[in-house]
Amino acid sequence: MTQTVIPIGQEARRQVAAATERWIQRAGRVFGRLLPDIPVTFDLSGRAFGMYRVDRRGRVIRYNPYLFAKYYAEGLAVAVPHEVGHYVTDILYGHTSILAHGPEWQRVMDTLGVAYRPGIKIDLTGIPVRRHRRFDYCCACRIHRLTTRSHNKITRGTVAYRCRRCDTALVYVAEQDCHSV
Repeated sequence: MTQTVIPIGQEARRQVAAATERWIQRAGRVFGRLLPDIPVTFDLSGRAFGMYRVDRRGRVIRYNPYLFAKYYAEGLAVAVPHEVGHYVTDILYGHTSILAHGPEWQRVMDTLGVAYRPGIKIDLTGIPVRRHRRFDYCCACRIHRLTTRSHNKITRGTVAYRCRRCDTALVYVAEQDCHSV
């Protein structure tokens, strides 16, 4: 049986938050802009080390306390500047008109002197990871495994999906043979 990783404690969280603040201050000096403070939370779970998010409540950098517990040094060296890079890119260019790891973000990372890479390859053993339920849909050529989110959109009638290969509509298959549809 695999031992579950214990998330980082309050002192380590303070250190990660302080490192985030130092990167933001550094970016402010490099880009000649006053960058506002941003909340840092440790409520992320799953496969991602960190996430920069903008929603109606504002901006926030979220970190995964389980991954920081298992890979603390990598998180400080890679995840913290990575997420700060997203924050700075949003401030400089706006978040709605650019790609997450597009040329603007890469320019910010280059300017900050950080080697950019969209993710860290890590072993998730012992890390609580949410498993997503999949739903079988068929077209004329194969079976598609759609996420709960896509399935719910179809169920509500807000979207209809077509196969990119054969261009036929996807049909939900509930406990039956796909080829009989």
